[in-house]
Amino acid sequence: MHPTPESAAAADAPPKRNTLYLQVLAGIVLGGLLGYFKPTWGVELRPLGDAFVNLVKMLIGPIVFATVVVGIAGMGDLRKIGRVGAKALIYFEIVTTFALIIGLVVANAFTPGAGFHADPSKLETGGLARYTGAAKQMSTVDFLMHLIPKTFVSAFSEGEILQVLLLAILFGLALGRCGEHGRPVLNLVHEIARVFFGIVSIVTRFAPLAAGGAMAFTIGEYGVGKLAQLGYLMLCVYLTCFLFIVVVLGLIARLFGFSLWKVIKYTREELLLVLGTSSSESALPGLMEKMEKAGCARPVVGIVVPSGYSFNLDGTCIYLTMAALFVAQATDVHLTMAEQLGLLGVLLLTSKGAAGVTGSGFIVLAATLAATGKIDVRGMVLILGVDRFMSEARAITNFIGNTVATLVVAKWDDAFDPSKAAEILAHPPKPPVTG
Repeated sequence: MHPTPESAAAADAPPKRNTLYLQVLAGIVLGGLLGYFKPTWGVELRPLGDAFVNLVKMLIGPIVFATVVVGIAGMGDLRKIGRVGAKALIYFEIVTTFALIIGLVVANAFTPGAGFHADPSKLETGGLARYTGAAKQMSTVDFLMHLIPKTFVSAFSEGEILQVLLLAILFGLALGRCGEHGRPVLNLVHEIARVFFGIVSIVTRFAPLAAGGAMAFTIGEYGVGKLAQLGYLMLCVYLTCFLFIVVVLGLIARLFGFSLWKVIKYTREELLLVLGTSSSESALPGLMEKMEKAGCARPVVGIVVPSGYSFNLDGTCIYLTMAALFVAQATDVHLTMAEQLGLLGVLLLTSKGAAGVTGSGFIVLAATLAATGKIDVRGMVLILGVDRFMSEARAITNFIGNTVATLVVAKWDDAFDPSKAAEILAHPPKPPVTG
């Protein structure tokens, strides 16, 4: 069959340039300017960001379930699944411990809270009630029991990623044992996954509006005055997160044979989405799809990414140690090295205890300060106003950390296609043009 003139012209035409990441970046800048010059208008735009994040969260449960079920049913080996999970947890614990230690070192070196001389008894603490209340309810047993959903449907309706992951693993194992009898169900789940990823591509078209609305609200609600007031702490957090990404994650990437810069470039649309919405969850479906395309086996992606969003929060760990020491320094509480190591030990446990809980960073911080018995929890009110500004650094670091973790565990478990990864990282595919 000979090509028609129209098809030949289409083939010769230069490919359309993807503009999604540029649109998201423009939305962030314009939203920030609007929030600065017209704060009341900026505050009114909050629903744009909230609606987008809720749309994505609505899709996370079905996508995680379908991806994990298809991967595990195809693999069908419980020992292999356990091996992947164990390797992922070992990696998470090592890297998050590094993050906690780095945050501790930087907070001691730069002492961002020194000179504040705040009296906790004179601080207004009404805004802390919901965080301290949630922190009191945290315990290891409660967390483990929370992994089991009340019903099959409640895990999805309540948006609990770990509960969905548990259901998916059980469903995938049972489906794999059905053999050929389960093939029609497996094919159906596979097609359902494709549909949900299609919905994600539709929802992503609204990302520029969402990023702009979220940034306009942040600047409009809190103002740049808060940035100046506690800018030193924020600078330390951002600098530490940057160094962690470049040095620690960069070194890990190099040791496992891939370029961190190429990985960041490959996931730039998702990164800008995280920056605009201050939520790493908003990019979870896109990350799962891209990691699979980058050569990671589907079962590994299905297990590592959702669990990493709960247990591999590198940015949150950096923030926790720096915020805890900031409160101690600001309230003139001197911590000995032994007490700081004790704080580190507490954080190794509590940083995993509020996985998937909204505002988990602040809840974990409240629980940690209460556990030390020396740092006054009321001192947290000092950073309550700027916590929202530091969430971008946490979210971006968490996202990049989970991207690297997926690649590392896949290579570690020999579930990685290096030729596929090299090709796609060197020449990232052009996503559909929006607008």
